[in-house]
Amino acid sequence: MADLLARLQTLRGSLSKGERQLDEVITSDAAFAVNASITELAARAGVSPATVTRFARHLGCDSFTALKVQLAQAMFVGQRYVSHADANMTAPDVISIAEQVHHAAQQALSETRDELSPKAIQTAAERIASARLVACFGSGGASSMIAAEIQNRLFRLGLAANSSTDHQMQIMQAATLAQGDVVVAASLSGRNQELVKALHATGEYGAFRIALTRPDRPVAEAADLLIAIDHPEHGDILRPTASRYAFLLVTDLLATTVAHLRDTHARECLRRVKLNLALGRDTDDKEALGD
Repeated sequence: MADLLARLQTLRGSLSKGERQLDEVITSDAAFAVNASITELAARAGVSPATVTRFARHLGCDSFTALKVQLAQAMFVGQRYVSHADANMTAPDVISIAEQVHHAAQQALSETRDELSPKAIQTAAERIASARLVACFGSGGASSMIAAEIQNRLFRLGLAANSSTDHQMQIMQAATLAQGDVVVAASLSGRNQELVKALHATGEYGAFRIALTRPDRPVAEAADLLIAIDHPEHGDILRPTASRYAFLLVTDLLATTVAHLRDTHARECLRRVKLNLALGRDTDDKEALGD
């Protein structure tokens, strides 16, 4: 797909005065530009229709219609990825950013705690605690980090666990799983079709599928058990998603519940890990198990 906005950024230094005025209109109100006629766009920018045609050709479009089609495709992600809602807004200072991040994290944790299904957590933990193998699947972005963290929490409890964020590898691994194995799949959107394919393949061979994602999405529907995480995203694209904290809360809930189910064996595994780590560093018992 041609990315008109990326091309516009590259050519911005070579635009004429009239073309720069068109650039400002498109960048500030792409929705208007996509739906406007050539005369309406020209009037908004204060240029002639002929300048609009030259602008389109400068950007590699055969016509004004082609320009609008490519602009609509580039704007599929939304206006907020192109310009700030308030062009006059100054960048916040570090204290303000810290307050925003802290509030978003607290809100994600509180809302997720209040909306979680204890029954789903308990059922998932029981399946994991008795699994022959736990395969943790991520699907890019924060879900990849979550898959790795679930594996990190489980292996130290004496469970055979691995993680994968490569969809080809996930399908290959799915073909080797069987009854008694568990797959934990994480997806912030719940729409990753490659992850859905991996879950379908897993189901063919009898492994139990747990999805950490939004309800009523393809990933959720492909699982045997859903742990619903449906935290709304904030509007500031420059701030990392707070949904990560919601997923980490669920990860810790699962890990702690599994640890209690495997109490004696889990404690022995943790003791061995602590012993071997203590041999290579100080022996402060109050420090975290890992580094």
